[in-house]
Amino acid sequence: MVTTPVDRSPESTLAFLREGYRYIGSRCDRYGSDIFQTRLLLEPTICLRGRPAAVLFYDTERFQRDGAMPLRGQRTLTGRGGVQGLDGPVHTDRKGMFLSIMTPSAVRQLGQLFADEWTARIPVWERSGPVVLYDEVGRMLTRAVCAWAGVPLASSEVVRRTDQLHAMIDGPAALGPRHWRGLLGRRRGERWAGDVVERARVGTLPAPEGSALRAIAEHRDAQGRLLPRRVAAVELLNVLRPTVAVDRYVVFAALALHDHPAWRERVRAGDEATECFVQEVRRYYPFFPVAAARVRRSFDWQGHHFPRGRRVLLDLYGTNHHPDLWPEPERFRPERFAGWRDDPYGFVPQGGGEHLGGHRCAGEWITIELMKRAVTQLTTAMRYEVPPQNLALNLGRMPTLPPSGFVIDDVRPTD
Repeated sequence: MVTTPVDRSPESTLAFLREGYRYIGSRCDRYGSDIFQTRLLLEPTICLRGRPAAVLFYDTERFQRDGAMPLRGQRTLTGRGGVQGLDGPVHTDRKGMFLSIMTPSAVRQLGQLFADEWTARIPVWERSGPVVLYDEVGRMLTRAVCAWAGVPLASSEVVRRTDQLHAMIDGPAALGPRHWRGLLGRRRGERWAGDVVERARVGTLPAPEGSALRAIAEHRDAQGRLLPRRVAAVELLNVLRPTVAVDRYVVFAALALHDHPAWRERVRAGDEATECFVQEVRRYYPFFPVAAARVRRSFDWQGHHFPRGRRVLLDLYGTNHHPDLWPEPERFRPERFAGWRDDPYGFVPQGGGEHLGGHRCAGEWITIELMKRAVTQLTTAMRYEVPPQNLALNLGRMPTLPPSGFVIDDVRPTD
């Protein structure tokens, strides 16, 4: 039996919150091991990174998601009763519901709605002066995904609903006001989404064929039961919230174009360069820090013991920056994705494994589509200047963004 390294601190929660995306990786480097034990939230926890670890972590015979997400994360980010915390046939059934609305044509439709929103905003930005891209993209995505999902959204609601969705995303790894805003955003968001589902069920709100609202409102489990109102609200938000979270990736794409201006011309040249650029943004920049699971039953792996019930964290950011997988991982090099074939265990920005049977994000295709549309808008539909501002990423903040939100100025449409 191999001795698993143990972090020297008796309780590491504050260190995890302080170091953020670097917490697991820095200790793996310190111990010369891609696995170590620590204590987080007063609970023994095993931390992993790397491709072999991801293959292990997404083995549903060895790990379960039920009870893995800390309660503070459920109360802000994911909600309770949603697909992220399910296992076995119930998970497969619920995941199938989500995948049923992620058809290629539906993904393209959402991308077009987003592009149309962006095109409509360019003349407004041209007249308005400096623009905070993060704020603008979040609102555009809220309008686009609500229209796509069949969720009514008045113009007067856009800022409020975007702020609620942002609060859910921002709250789980925070202390104090950020976490409290996440709790409030979750509570108000579920109330709103639950009302929308109920109106669709009683027929006072038409739910378009093929829409997320219709799929969720009408979904029945193996016993023929509709989802409870609260769970249906959670799942509807599980369509809206992750889509709006793509605004972070869009800001990272704008930051990458600013830091690597040669790629502006390359992505204009064609779809292949845009695909490489988008994938490298997803690899290089920090999005989800970790994924959580619990050991289903005790087992040994590579000489390390995993006791039943132990919480395990897979370092997503660290796996995407692992030197055994990615040469020069701290360099932004989109060309590394030329001719690349998808590796569901070595490239895990939104989780790994299989989409249906596993816990890989069902919205991954949407993310890629929306990012491609954004890159096209930034490079072909408009010109702009990037004034001096603080664009440094604080990897101790989860989730992170440039403090300025990426300000652009002197916006004008291309000729």
